[in-house]
Amino acid sequence: MSIKVIGAGFGRTGTLSLKFALEKLGFEKCYHMLEVHMQPGHVQIWRDLKKGVQPDWQALFEGYQATVDWPSCNFWREQLQVYPDAKVLLSLRDPEKWYASVMSTIWPASQANAKRDDADARAGSYLAYELIWDGIFQGRMQDKDWVINQYDAHNQAVIDEVPADKLLVYEPGQGWEPLCEFLDVPVPEEAYPNVNSTAEFKERWETIDAQARDKTT
Repeated sequence: MSIKVIGAGFGRTGTLSLKFALEKLGFEKCYHMLEVHMQPGHVQIWRDLKKGVQPDWQALFEGYQATVDWPSCNFWREQLQVYPDAKVLLSLRDPEKWYASVMSTIWPASQANAKRDDADARAGSYLAYELIWDGIFQGRMQDKDWVINQYDAHNQAVIDEVPADKLLVYEPGQGWEPLCEFLDVPVPEEAYPNVNSTAEFKERWETIDAQARDKTT
């Protein structure tokens, strides 16, 4: 088994919905940040990769046919070298809305996790800081113009470097049709997945945060 679809879009561009959509279309499984925390040793693999230690990509993605979201989207070039026949899927959304979503969901969650007593939560937060907050955005998350500029630059690099016949630029809300046409698969009868909105993320995070607080009191 090898990767057939490489997701190059940053987190908070509908990547969790996209994960479920790709799996519904037969690309099982799809690697997402959620998978990182469920696979033993994967947090450290990605942290080591940031330091220049190349992983065994085949072993890392064993059992997967697609990737989306952070941290794998940072390394779409490396994946394309290993899987040259894969197609690239660039999920994106309006930059202002994307920034607002990040700042109200995964950014504060990472900050909170860095202070947890739970070692796994802290390790996941360190990964996010090293690869995303201090990596891509150089510790300047409050500087909206800078962050959006980095976001736009990443997206443009994908568009410029990936051959047009191997790339789909996809926005949340476009549904099944462009995705299925790009991947040459039938359109499912059921509705396209719509999960992990900002409101849903906040509700879920409040539950997690409350449970963590209960453990420390």
